[in-house]
Amino acid sequence: MKTEIGRDAVRPKAPRAAMRTRHWLLAASFGLLAPGAAQAQANPLLAAVGAPEGLTLKASLRSRVEGLDGQFRPNAAEDDFMWSLKTNIFAEYDAGPVRLGGELWDARTYGQKKNSSAGTTEVNAMEMVQAYVGIDLDDLPGGSKAFVKAGRFTLDIGSRRLIARQAFRNSTNAYTGAYLDWNSKAGDRLVLLWSMPQIRLPDDADGIRDDEVKWDQETTDLQLFGGSLTKANVFGKGTLEVYGYRLFERDSASRLTRNRRLFTPGIRLARKPANGAFDYDLEAAYQFGETRGSTAATDLTDLDVSAYFVHAEIGKTFAGAWKPRISLHFDEASGDGPSAGNYNRFDNLYGARRFEFGPTSLYGPVGRANLSSPGVRMDVKPDKKTDAMVMYRALWAEGATDSFSSTGVRDRTGASGRFAGHQIEARVRHTLIPDLLRVDTGVAYLAKRGLLNDAPNAPDTGDTKYAYIDLTFEI
Repeated sequence: MKTEIGRDAVRPKAPRAAMRTRHWLLAASFGLLAPGAAQAQANPLLAAVGAPEGLTLKASLRSRVEGLDGQFRPNAAEDDFMWSLKTNIFAEYDAGPVRLGGELWDARTYGQKKNSSAGTTEVNAMEMVQAYVGIDLDDLPGGSKAFVKAGRFTLDIGSRRLIARQAFRNSTNAYTGAYLDWNSKAGDRLVLLWSMPQIRLPDDADGIRDDEVKWDQETTDLQLFGGSLTKANVFGKGTLEVYGYRLFERDSASRLTRNRRLFTPGIRLARKPANGAFDYDLEAAYQFGETRGSTAATDLTDLDVSAYFVHAEIGKTFAGAWKPRISLHFDEASGDGPSAGNYNRFDNLYGARRFEFGPTSLYGPVGRANLSSPGVRMDVKPDKKTDAMVMYRALWAEGATDSFSSTGVRDRTGASGRFAGHQIEARVRHTLIPDLLRVDTGVAYLAKRGLLNDAPNAPDTGDTKYAYIDLTFEI
């Protein structure tokens, strides 16, 4: 799935244009579109502006309804319901070799309770997440190509575990700065990045509930920079990636932080799934530097950081009409221990987690921090329009005295133990009208055990049940 809009956008060729015209006629017949829209050829947005040469114009609207019962977070609504809307409008003009692009991202929510867990990951109204100038560098030595982008942008690197543009989440991480993306003829890739991650606003409870429009900020007080080098065709059809990212953060007059000064080097060896073959994904990263334990104004103690995460996955896709894939997973991320002067909880930086740990939004108990979790997953593709998956995970805290993963549940004495319970999730995605309309629905069940029941701040709400359904319309 493409997650960075516009990087490789290509205007549809004539056969696809004709196909999309039929889709628009079908959509109009179901009342999804105004009658006049059905007459647009290929892309009605482009048609509306005369389809000038070099212009890419895209838009999407996603509507999601979700509900949760049996809250796992302390001090949050025991049950919650939310309707969210995510609207994207993207435009890029390719003057060859210069590109000018921008993207408006509007994320809003409705109906959640006053003490809902919904925050800046769900609400970011009317934000220009991308506004950039890019330069294509073609015909470089050896047949390689590169792309340089400066301004505001979104970005995926490698596995997306540390730097990503969010797909499931209602809002996204975005960056202001510059990066170089170089690709060799053999498939090697080098990404060099310097950025100021955008601070999503508003971040207060009233502003979030009111979907307040407030421009996100970037500042030199928060910087992320580094690079990733991926070598293709390693061990046959695998890839080997090595990377290192530096996060620099400090307090400002208007914003208190944990003053993180982190360096995260890592390595990844992976092979994509293929019919009748084994695949794998092995990644490990170590994190060191300094941080403070909290954002409190009185907390002025810098702690030495020593943290890590490991992901191991092996799978096989079997022959058959549904192309079933069975995979075994293991994830571990360090948690903070009781030792004075040290900080051991892994920081996920700006990565995504839905593809690995289940739905986020009102759900999302599992993330890359204080976690030790084996799991098994099955994926199937009944046809070109449909895919489905089901996954089971057993959940432990890596450290008994730190809060478990992304829940906020903590027993500082460690007396509640490390076992947290079981998670089962399932998802089905189906394209209703190709290139136009698709549905995504899923459920998750968190069977709380041990730590999630017995910790002093664990809510007495029973097991957690969650379900959602998305309808995405795009042109």
